[in-house]
Amino acid sequence: MLRSILLLFLVASASSAPPNINLTHPHPQSVVDELHRRVNVSISRRQMLGERAAECLTGNPIDDCWKCDDWATNRQRLADCGIGFGADAAGGKGGQIYVVTDSSDHDVVNPTPGTLRYAVMQEQPLWIIFSADMTIKLKHELILTSYKTIDGRGHQVHITGGGCLTIQYISDVIIHNIHIHHCKPTGNVNIRSSPTHVGYRGRSDGDGISISGSRKIWIDHCTLSYCTDGLIDAIMGSTAITISNNYFSHHNDVMLFGHNDEYMLDAGMQITIAFNRFGEALVQRMPRCRRGYMHVVNNDYTGWGMYAIGGSANPTINSQGNRYTAPGNPDAKEVTKRVDTDANGWSGWNWRSEGDIMVNGAFFVPSGAGLSAQYALASSVQPKGAAYIDQITMNAGVLGGSRDEGVRRQGGGYTSGNGGDDSTVYTGGNGKGGGGDYFGIFGSRGAPLRSTSSMGSPILCLSLLISCVFILIGPLQHRPM
Repeated sequence: MLRSILLLFLVASASSAPPNINLTHPHPQSVVDELHRRVNVSISRRQMLGERAAECLTGNPIDDCWKCDDWATNRQRLADCGIGFGADAAGGKGGQIYVVTDSSDHDVVNPTPGTLRYAVMQEQPLWIIFSADMTIKLKHELILTSYKTIDGRGHQVHITGGGCLTIQYISDVIIHNIHIHHCKPTGNVNIRSSPTHVGYRGRSDGDGISISGSRKIWIDHCTLSYCTDGLIDAIMGSTAITISNNYFSHHNDVMLFGHNDEYMLDAGMQITIAFNRFGEALVQRMPRCRRGYMHVVNNDYTGWGMYAIGGSANPTINSQGNRYTAPGNPDAKEVTKRVDTDANGWSGWNWRSEGDIMVNGAFFVPSGAGLSAQYALASSVQPKGAAYIDQITMNAGVLGGSRDEGVRRQGGGYTSGNGGDDSTVYTGGNGKGGGGDYFGIFGSRGAPLRSTSSMGSPILCLSLLISCVFILIGPLQHRPM
């Protein structure tokens, strides 16, 4: 009977279920403890070295991992520096380095070599960098394939325009040091998603970064603002995600995690939100969660219009070592909001606050096991307090430039969600760096090819789904009742 029920449920959901369902998840407390251990090591190391720590050591374990090295000649070192649930995101590690030399986006069906669109649709792992400062105004959403890193270090790179970044049914993506802003809905057009596939795309929401049915994603040191819908949304069973060291500003619906309250695959969603600064003119959803487990750690919330962290459908919220500074509005002091749910419905949800600093009347309403001192498994690694927030988040956002550089002049005011809210092509070279050859079209050396089409055929999706059914129900049959 159990086999029949699960089979009917999953087959009936085939049209919306991602083809790469992740059925294994780490124990969240082990991931939380490892993150705290790395923060504690970085802070202790800086304190021990004192003045000898130099500017490169901040106590931020991500930055301290790569920033003190000669990163320009060893860019792929960054892939070893992830933390949290998205720590295993490989990006383009082991692949060749692709240099974007052309900021245009004229043809979304046949992208020009040298453009960002041409790079992100390729099947092999690539570490994508930029030849100069540039603003890339997209005609339509930029559809990534698996095993890609977009690395803006060394230049000021802006991505704006139609749709912006789409991470759909893929894995292993790193987005680092990019300005993303003024993204708007576009679509109802054919877009190439791989060298062998062109597909029709409906209208996009206008998210800065849209993550759907994907895993092992890391978004680090980006500056995001002024998009039509969300700045970062993760839905449809996406998991193993870290969002770190970013600067968010001028927006209403900042981040949405979860497709809808009834979408059960989002129960496996695990996301780390760490070392970010939530800056001026933000209203809500920092983040807004459905189901899943969210570790919100060592972030600096400088205000909000309505609330900071919201949720529905029983997500777990583990807030540790953050600084929450409430706005002046006496009716908006609460950090938390249970969306469209009365107290009888959310009293058992596990929401806790540990080591957070509340400023200007801010308060966090815990619930479930969060009301108890013993929230989860006993931890041998205690989180550092929010007193280190200034130190840890001092470089949040894009490195090397003003957080609002080149953004304000393109339009003022934030938007409400849901609409209310010619260069030469580089053709190759022999320069070395980051573990791969530089190339414009393609060099000869790289990691093995991986199947990365972001628009798999219905037959393939269905076959993978049925395989997942038998993987899932096999252990259930032998589980004690």
